[in-house]
Amino acid sequence: MFIRFSIISLWTFIDPLYHLIRRLKYIGSIQNKKAIFRVKLTKYRGKTFLLADGTEIKRNDCLLKIHLHNVRVLKEVMSISHSVQRTRMIYKMVEQSMPILAKFIDSHQKKDDIKGVIGITMLNKGVKKLGFELMYPENRYYIHFKRITQMPIFLISHSTLSMKKIKNQRPTYLVMSKEKLFEKYLGA
Repeated sequence: MFIRFSIISLWTFIDPLYHLIRRLKYIGSIQNKKAIFRVKLTKYRGKTFLLADGTEIKRNDCLLKIHLHNVRVLKEVMSISHSVQRTRMIYKMVEQSMPILAKFIDSHQKKDDIKGVIGITMLNKGVKKLGFELMYPENRYYIHFKRITQMPIFLISHSTLSMKKIKNQRPTYLVMSKEKLFEKYLGA
């Protein structure tokens, strides 16, 4: 518990600087429920891929990159001792933030340019139910970099860990088209 508290305290100190450097925006709240996403527009730099709904994502397409507000998430789940309960709580927080994300894009001045949302995480259980499709990065240096940067939230979200579990966990892109997001969370 002390190690978790120390990591969160350090992260709380570093987070405002990270937020500023990455130029992230908060997406707001609905009915006093604050979203746990921070976002920024980005141009897609990977290989062309086709989503299940027929949306093709190509190089230089405009996507909204989503970032979990990790400090907030970790503070809210820190007191929960069982990893399954922590995972469920994180899932619920993401699920409650999805309609806020849809409304944010729907009212964005570049709404017509945005093709979808993309994020990267090592916590990818249950995300298909939320509407995301999974893709795996191919660049091994990027994979190692993301493993390091994603490790604190991965470690804190699990009660028991083994080196095998850590090595087998892989950063995953979560992708969803704007149309699917609107259909699922705006009823459009």
